[in-house]
Amino acid sequence: MTSHDAGTTRRHGTRVPSWAVGAETDPDPAEDDGTGNAPEHGRRGAGRSRSGRRAGGRDEASPADAAAPGPRAGDLLHGRLAALLGIALACVVEMLPGMPAVVLTAAGLWLLFGAPIAVWRGTASRVVFTRDGSLLLAVGLAIITDLVVALAVNTVLPLAGVERPLTRVYLAGATALTLIVIGAFVPEEERAERRRSWLRDGLPPGALPVGSLAGVALVLSVAGPIRLNNGFGGSVSVAAFITIVTLLVLLMARRGRYPVAVLETGLFLAAAALLLLNSLRGWSITGHDIQREYEFFRLTLGGSLWDVATYPDAYNACLSITLLPVSVFRLTAIPDVYIFKVLLPLLFALTPVLVHRAVRNVAPHLVSLLSAVFFMLFPTFLSDMTFLGRQEVAFVLLGCGMVVLTDSGRPLRARRIAFAVLLAGITLSHYSTIYVVIIILGVAFVTDLIWRLAQRCKDKRARKRKQRPVEARSFLTWWIVAAAVAMALVWAGPVTHTSGQLQSTLRSVAQEITNPGQARSGSSDTSYSIFGGGSSMTAQQRLSDYRDETVKATVTDRADGTYLSLKTVDAYPTPVVPEQNMAVTSAGRVLEAVGLKAITVNSLLRQVTAGLLQLLLIVGVIVIDIGRRGAFRPLRDQTTLTIGAVALLGILTVVPQLSVDYGVLRAFQQGLFFFAPFIAAGMLSALRWAGRRRVVVVYALVAALFLDLTGVVPKLLGGYPPQLQLSNAGQYYDVYYPSTEERMAAYWLSQRFAAEGKPSLVQTDRFTFNRQQTLLTGPVVGDIFPTVLRTDSYLLLGTSTVRTGRLSFSYRGDLVTYRYPVGLLDRTKNEIYSSEGARIYR
Repeated sequence: MTSHDAGTTRRHGTRVPSWAVGAETDPDPAEDDGTGNAPEHGRRGAGRSRSGRRAGGRDEASPADAAAPGPRAGDLLHGRLAALLGIALACVVEMLPGMPAVVLTAAGLWLLFGAPIAVWRGTASRVVFTRDGSLLLAVGLAIITDLVVALAVNTVLPLAGVERPLTRVYLAGATALTLIVIGAFVPEEERAERRRSWLRDGLPPGALPVGSLAGVALVLSVAGPIRLNNGFGGSVSVAAFITIVTLLVLLMARRGRYPVAVLETGLFLAAAALLLLNSLRGWSITGHDIQREYEFFRLTLGGSLWDVATYPDAYNACLSITLLPVSVFRLTAIPDVYIFKVLLPLLFALTPVLVHRAVRNVAPHLVSLLSAVFFMLFPTFLSDMTFLGRQEVAFVLLGCGMVVLTDSGRPLRARRIAFAVLLAGITLSHYSTIYVVIIILGVAFVTDLIWRLAQRCKDKRARKRKQRPVEARSFLTWWIVAAAVAMALVWAGPVTHTSGQLQSTLRSVAQEITNPGQARSGSSDTSYSIFGGGSSMTAQQRLSDYRDETVKATVTDRADGTYLSLKTVDAYPTPVVPEQNMAVTSAGRVLEAVGLKAITVNSLLRQVTAGLLQLLLIVGVIVIDIGRRGAFRPLRDQTTLTIGAVALLGILTVVPQLSVDYGVLRAFQQGLFFFAPFIAAGMLSALRWAGRRRVVVVYALVAALFLDLTGVVPKLLGGYPPQLQLSNAGQYYDVYYPSTEERMAAYWLSQRFAAEGKPSLVQTDRFTFNRQQTLLTGPVVGDIFPTVLRTDSYLLLGTSTVRTGRLSFSYRGDLVTYRYPVGLLDRTKNEIYSSEGARIYR
């Protein structure tokens, strides 16, 4: 039976289309000719079984595998025993003192990831049909298991008098016991007697070129940041980006000849290389949110106890950055810094694979690969996600949820339960992600109700039609939305009492809606949105507004002499400093010779790209859902979720406070889980004019977008702000990159306080505090704007200000950079410490 035969076959008790167990290389011949004619299963959606279920992937097993007899009981028992014995052995290794670091790391990673994946693989294979889908879902279930086990240890053992429960012995024992109990009862993965093995059958097609390119990309992606951290240039990182985009084009071009395992491995390694280029910047924790995340991790690690009541902060309620990294640190020999800089990014590198698998369940390979590539090339993926550890973990679980939603080869009830479990994991991992998911699910559910009502009206007008609607039941149902809302409210409310930020945001939103004329400006990122919006405020206006707020807040204490007098402060101006651009290169000067300024070209490319992605989304929705044609036929749930995600973007754009608390660009990155295939289909439809050359144009356009959005084109031309992954300069470098001089100054200050016997109040800017908060253990005021300078505190001046005279602060979702009046400090304070990268005043 070939992959295009009609009819159905029964596999492991589930009726699926015959082509769903087709050839392992999964060719899409109609895609390869470049005519734009998708294969039959791609144009009409996934094939259908007689029971009406849609099953997507046909790339997981050969016909021989499908026809092979089921596994023998002895084989299953042998596999189960091997896994359980491996868990017990790893637990013993964890308990023994003096184990080598390599052995300890191997045992810990097996207990935390390898063993849970092996244990949950059988359950996952009964939730999703495809083999790679079940493996990916097992990864998500393994993460949730780690969170729940650590939470149980942290909750139960203190009741028995254990003051420090999060130690190696307790975590290893609890993890091993939990996995052994689960492994003894959950079903084993159903396997045929003979599987393909590269040891026996040789390397699969494409493994050598994909592995070679990926290996080169990984080496360059590690060497590039190391060179930059040592003060050298970014040429190696540029080479890494070029290698990564070459790998991605290779995967798309050879999609019909390479097995799915090779394609998805290539996607994972490309994503890993891309993320490491940013996450490895700096020798310590580098980035925005990650610095606070690391601090709460250290608080949990220091007491070997997660205590949200002592530190009732929303960050502290995210188990993905507290309990999960503590478990990894305790059970392995991985340094804590590299848990955040390497391990979490490697987990997040699975998200493009998850996007590919979710889309591949209902669409041809070109659409699924393009969807994954669009997810990777969006700027937030590279520039920000490695600094958002809690959202990295939450996005992995969200991607697993989309795989479950689009894989219709298994019973609906099992898939809904698994989806709800993944929502619970997202709740434990990141508050904002679950809030956004709830809004999207709510809009999608309402849209589905309206859709069904319209369909019923249409059916009544056409009673002669005897055929039932194509999709009689949607995946989303009321109890899934209700469960998500309940879990989020219970976790943020009575469990952790960290809903303060949510309540504050809702109050601000309500005030802006009821008093639209008094609404303040939101983030300038909204200027990229198709819904208009954007910030009409200049940087100088933002600085003036911030000054007025601080003056109003300090008026009482200023009269008592706690703050410097306004007369003294106003004698030193604080002009706004525009963001610094790179010098124009020789290539940029060639453009300027023909009348094209490099800075104009770079800015225009970014603005056009933002509009292009949104335009392609609109085209894709129109062509596929309204025109009922195009590269694939989406599930109804995909369409309603896309409507929900687009509606969320609109809300973030028109409600300023929401764009401040949860950026539009981060929301678009999350939305790509839902609407990435529509953007891919929109591109294919828009390029139909190219005929047989369409796929070549697609590859060229994707490569150009990738090189521009990752910063390679601006780096080669100059005339654009430097980016952290390619330069030792720029706004991100100034505010997020920790320096040795700063650390030494903070350490000197802590030693001085130790000698004095008590800490004194320290004042520094917010970003310097975030970079050095592990050393600044006393009372700290995270602001040194001239109007809030105190007369009774030490003042730490960070590296960027010492070297450049500039200082940045965040206000209403934007960074504002101004010339700092160092002369004011020289006049009103005494300098007691000075180096090339830090100063301390008293």
